[in-house]
Amino acid sequence: MFFDRVRIRVQAGGGGNGIIAFRREKYVPRGGPSGGDGGKGGDVYLQADPGLWTLIDFRYRHTYQAGRGQHGQGKNMHGAGGEDIVIKVPVGTVVRDVHTGEVAADLTEAGQQVLVARGGRGGRGNARFVTPTDRAPRRAEEGQPGEERWLDLELKLLADVGLVGLPNAGKSTLLSRLSAARPKIADYPFTTLAPVLGVVKVDYGVSFVMADIPGLIAGAHAGAGLGHEFLRHIERTRVLVQVVDVSPGQDVVASMVTVERELELYGHGLPEKPRLVVASKIDVPGAEEGLAILAAHVPGGHVWPVSGVTGAGLEDLVRHLAGMLKEPLR
Repeated sequence: MFFDRVRIRVQAGGGGNGIIAFRREKYVPRGGPSGGDGGKGGDVYLQADPGLWTLIDFRYRHTYQAGRGQHGQGKNMHGAGGEDIVIKVPVGTVVRDVHTGEVAADLTEAGQQVLVARGGRGGRGNARFVTPTDRAPRRAEEGQPGEERWLDLELKLLADVGLVGLPNAGKSTLLSRLSAARPKIADYPFTTLAPVLGVVKVDYGVSFVMADIPGLIAGAHAGAGLGHEFLRHIERTRVLVQVVDVSPGQDVVASMVTVERELELYGHGLPEKPRLVVASKIDVPGAEEGLAILAAHVPGGHVWPVSGVTGAGLEDLVRHLAGMLKEPLR
């Protein structure tokens, strides 16, 4: 199961208490104060781990607590600091504070680390309170509590190219032919129930990441079907590939209009992204008619006919996409 939203509680460690103590040594009748400070509480960090793909590790554990600082001791010995904890999350995780709704972090790079809860300061021991008029203070401070926060973690996958289209348009077949990804493929709508990533190799040392999301239907921007839940996973892509089934019996114009409208209504920068229209299933007898209708509807007639079954047109498509990705972002 694909987990891309979770809520967790993080608790930083409290600071240790300072103590009241005095030197007690032979031949030192008036030993001064020697109470040490308490240690600082541990901090809580989030770190982007490229080895994680979902938030499933948070399914059964929702609370994370750092270590408490140890109390001070006599002989001016300070307490040890509490142990920090580092919580690993997938690259592409957006962190929001539940109470304020503000984005606390957007972890888009491997190894990126952010402090989300700061440990409490340790209390001062009585040795800190010596003054010219009070040589033997009998007071010390308690440690301060660590920060506590509730955080919403939302995963937005990082991919270069995003596949969009109606259910059963051939997106999963296309991804399986272009990469080593093995999404579920069947001849019925909503076969894909979760985003799937695949690495597409162009040449030696040259590749890009392609994402397939569940098919869109009318009203997807408002929650219909599965599209609304997963459209955010293509917000970070640089290029969108709109896959249209041109096999006989398909209304290719309606397919185009439906997807374009859903992207427009969803917003978040998707309508402005460079888009490539791909005609799928051209191996099916009679697909030429649907291809001609689609080409007439697309401005300039720029349509890439491909077949996920025979592999026709796939190599040219990959090289064209690689060229688009080399262009600077606008």
